[in-house]
Amino acid sequence: MPKRSFLARPPAGYLCSAVLILALGGCQTAGIEDVTGALGGKQSSAKADTKSDSKGDATPEMDALRERYRAKPGDPTIALEYGKALRGSGQRAQAVAVLEQAVLARPGNKALLAGYGRALADNGNFQQAFDVLGRAHSPEDPDWRILSAQGAVLDQLGRNEEAQQYYAAALKIVPNEPTVLSNLGLSYMLQNNLSKAEQVLGRAHQRNQNDARVRANLALVLGLQGREAEAEILVKADLPPDQAAAKVAALKQLLAKKQQRADR
Repeated sequence: MPKRSFLARPPAGYLCSAVLILALGGCQTAGIEDVTGALGGKQSSAKADTKSDSKGDATPEMDALRERYRAKPGDPTIALEYGKALRGSGQRAQAVAVLEQAVLARPGNKALLAGYGRALADNGNFQQAFDVLGRAHSPEDPDWRILSAQGAVLDQLGRNEEAQQYYAAALKIVPNEPTVLSNLGLSYMLQNNLSKAEQVLGRAHQRNQNDARVRANLALVLGLQGREAEAEILVKADLPPDQAAAKVAALKQLLAKKQQRADR
């Protein structure tokens, strides 16, 4: 008897954020749970924001960047760099505030709009993020990265078919770009089209076998189809034994959570 899928319908709250991490340039991930879990990394935004000014959480690089921003708050390059650093450290609300002020000062700056849109998406402001990202490029001069980011936001809003149109538009500009393919595969996964998701994520993996996040997403799709052994081989690739064991444990934990939700 074939093994049944772990889910009748994958819950968007677990899977859709993986699309955003890839498309919006989220932080580097340490485990499977970070790829497919909360947006923007391990810290919750509330926790990160309460620690943002604490000396114990500060780094010399962040301190220096903060001082540069305070000295020249109107410099768009510094604002973008500071906003990206805040996003990377999990301080999402602060990133939104910094980039919002920068956009108010320079409403036509497309790089700032792109950064602001990504920050809004990280912070959970999905409809606003989609609208802002739409202003960051134009139909006459489309940016494939922003098209992919818009698709990711639409997936968060549950508009999967529309999202796939944006990924398709991005792929017309950069055929077989692995990050876009990975996002598209995750979009199919959200629709519970696991065979199509596996096909597309497999293409992404073939294009860039060194991307641990793409491998993790493909492993998740295999796991959701009951093919845990294949999934474990993928997540353990090129890792030291201790890290490989941690990745496998994270994958099993995530799949168990999905199974529990499916059984409710």
